[in-house]
Amino acid sequence: MVDVAGKASTAREALAECIVRMSPATVRAVKEGTAKGDAIQVARVAGIMAAKRTPELIPLCHPLPLTSVSVDFTFVTGGVRVLARVRVTGQTGVEMEALTAASVAGLTLIDMTKGIERGVYLDSVRLLEKSGGRSGTWKRRPKQ
Repeated sequence: MVDVAGKASTAREALAECIVRMSPATVRAVKEGTAKGDAIQVARVAGIMAAKRTPELIPLCHPLPLTSVSVDFTFVTGGVRVLARVRVTGQTGVEMEALTAASVAGLTLIDMTKGIERGVYLDSVRLLEKSGGRSGTWKRRPKQ
């Protein structure tokens, strides 16, 4: 584990996404709440819980006192976009927590819809931006 004791405690934030690819019929089922219940709300809770448990899932991640986790969903052509934003005031960043939140929320949507469509899958799991710390702000350029 990297020693962060000498680093300044600063406000840090990360935004990650994943796209859950599914057929239009499955998207409709998610919108209507017929995919094992309210799939969006279950996935939101799963993503928040996952962000908080990242150090248990990813070896050598620091346990962090997260100050905010939000997981939002947008219906897009061919699926559902998951956006996870995580904040902390601390000595290390929250990129892994945001990526974990987005991924687990997406996996939860797969679990909630697998009875409707077996071929649902995650696409474009990636960090979109991060801020805080010594390296400052980073944003993914379009088409990356």
